[in-house]
Amino acid sequence: MKLALISDVHANLVALRAVLEDMEGREIARILSAGDVVGYYPYPNETVAVFHERCIESIQGNHDRAVLSSDPTKFNPAAASAALWTATRLSDASADYLRELPRKLMVEIDGIRIAVYHGAPFDDDYYMYEENVRESLLAMARSDVLVLGHTHMPFIKRFGSGLIVNPGSVGQPRDGDPEASYAIYDTVARKASIRRVAYDIEEVAARTRESGLPAALADRLFLGL
Repeated sequence: MKLALISDVHANLVALRAVLEDMEGREIARILSAGDVVGYYPYPNETVAVFHERCIESIQGNHDRAVLSSDPTKFNPAAASAALWTATRLSDASADYLRELPRKLMVEIDGIRIAVYHGAPFDDDYYMYEENVRESLLAMARSDVLVLGHTHMPFIKRFGSGLIVNPGSVGQPRDGDPEASYAIYDTVARKASIRRVAYDIEEVAARTRESGLPAALADRLFLGL
């Protein structure tokens, strides 16, 4: 079975649609998301609708929680502004959807235990970069495959006891590549791969500025930072 792994869509509907289109014909059976469905970009309700319609199995990210609580005190000014902007525009149905998402996800597929966390198994908000990844995280999560998000930086790390994957960000990549990032995991081959997908950044940037969101959020999309 092939699984698509996504994270940090951040209400970038255009990027999400491009990624979903890229999945077509690749025999993807399920889509797992490591959180941050909303925040930053101007399509929160439309993005939640797609998650619901496509039965994407997601957890909450820190931006999802900040939007629900209207408390972005730990965020930088641009992120805080976007969280508050989103909170005032989120429909009741979208809020209910985000509120019901779990903090973590554990599924077993083809005998493989797959755990999904936003930051790390020990801290939802921890930035787990590739250079800090250790095999002990798999034991901590009681998993054969551990999926992480939050950093917007894709990586795949293989250990004797399993695999740790960050699929990168669909909505706001930060590794210097502006193309949307996601991963595919094959439960038969037990291998993961990162895919990059081009999308209409100009459209998202223009809508971001028109919506009154910080211009810096639009500008960074072109740089992948």
